[in-house]
Amino acid sequence: MNKINHRLVVLLVIALIITSTAAAQKERAVWSKEKANAWYAKLPWMAGADFLPSTAINQLEMWQAESFDSVTIDRELGFAKSIGMNVMRVYLHHLAWQADQAGFKKRMNSYLSIANKHSITTIFVFFDDCWNETYAPGKQPLPKPGIHNSGWVRDPGKLTDMDLSADHMLEKYVKDILTAFKKDKRILLWDVYNEPGNSGYGNKSMPLLQKVFSWGRTINPDQPLSAGVWDLRLKELNQFQLENSDVITYHNYMNEKEHLKWIDSFLVKTGKPLICTEYMARTRGSRFDNIMPLLKERKIAAINWGLVSGKSNTIYAWDTPMPEGSEPKIWFHDIFRKDGTPYSEEEVRLIKSLTGKGNN
Repeated sequence: MNKINHRLVVLLVIALIITSTAAAQKERAVWSKEKANAWYAKLPWMAGADFLPSTAINQLEMWQAESFDSVTIDRELGFAKSIGMNVMRVYLHHLAWQADQAGFKKRMNSYLSIANKHSITTIFVFFDDCWNETYAPGKQPLPKPGIHNSGWVRDPGKLTDMDLSADHMLEKYVKDILTAFKKDKRILLWDVYNEPGNSGYGNKSMPLLQKVFSWGRTINPDQPLSAGVWDLRLKELNQFQLENSDVITYHNYMNEKEHLKWIDSFLVKTGKPLICTEYMARTRGSRFDNIMPLLKERKIAAINWGLVSGKSNTIYAWDTPMPEGSEPKIWFHDIFRKDGTPYSEEEVRLIKSLTGKGNN
């Protein structure tokens, strides 16, 4: 082979490598309405909760090796199964992954095995703009008496403002997790960003929101990607979320009239399946008796905040602290006490009747 032909072959090989690499990194399209609805049509109606074991105050205490509590997770997901719940929404945190990447994924797999044993599918959440902006690895703080979610932490919070290299690390985190679990049938959905714009961030959350959708579509998991709309004042964020979510997720803590207004005024107009990933705040008029039946009627998956009362203190309302730590007369969130006793037997009967568990 002469030098010219050899050079052409080398250039051709390089071009093929570049082309194949670019193809591998190409983002897939947002799911069409047809694909989204075909996916959803195969699923039963789903009811469940945002889940944190009662022994964890936040995402780090749930996922760090020294405090991962499979015994409590197993017991409390058993409570959920007993009332017919079949889906849980569970928050991750990049710091737990950063400290122990292989162990973190192993614990995710352990959680999924436990949930699957109870016939429960899972929605995992990557990022979150809510509650405390500072966090650290290791032992987590004790709950502040009577304070709602006193130990919950944002992810990544202001990390990207402080560390210019954080984006690269967060990209590696998201892609590592998605690559490991992209074909896992125990996972229903990836919720890429909880309440972007909360904590006064507003459109400052847009760059990370855009990136995490891009990272997700590059990996292209079998499961859909979504980020739930939650505040109608955040118009640009809402528009981006609705346009880039494969299926539509949302939060609504209002009464049945206002909840229906959300559904009918703009959510159904997307033409895609709807999944309510947060509702049920008793003292705000969002209850099981007035919201859950209407969601079932519309075949909108119903995921309420909280399963078992514990260190998160979510039986207390967001804006009504009780520093003396006494039990509120009306629980804000949650269904069970730690021993599995329901807060309200009447509510549990209703839930079981709607999930079909009441017939068993």
